Amino acid sequence: MNTLSYKTVSANKKTVNKQWVVVDAQGEILGRLSTKIAMIIRGKNKPDFTPNVDCGDNVIVINADKVKLTGNKFSDKQYVSYTGYPGGQRFISPKELMAKHPTRVIEKAVRGMLPKSRLGKALFGNLHVYAGDKHPHEAQNPKAI
Repeated sequence: MNTLSYKTVSANKKTVNKQWVVVDAQGEILGRLSTKIAMIIRGKNKPDFTPNVDCGDNVIVINADKVKLTGNKFSDKQYVSYTGYPGGQRFISPKELMAKHPTRVIEKAVRGMLPKSRLGKALFGNLHVYAGDKHPHEAQNPKAI
């Protein structure tokens, strides 16, 4: 009897089947939407998930300016950045960030849910966020979720 008839299959760059997915963020809650997006980008929703390989799909997020935050987080939450100079710590609320760059709120939320490594930086390149309902990726025939 052959006991090794079932082998564990590890995906690699050549065998991965990457697709394009469109997610509409209109009326969605930021954190709940971001976890779903991060899962798709990472590839954890696929049966051939491999932790050290970019096996996730490319995700297009539309209507990023219409995403919601629950409670008082829209005005009370603070994103912290540091310029590198003494006294250079900067704070910005989601309300101010939405006024300047509406796509960055979703980008920051998803980036924080991806690995903090070279793989995480590569995975973040698979995320495309747009404020309106138009996107330039129609040629890829994305599947709507």
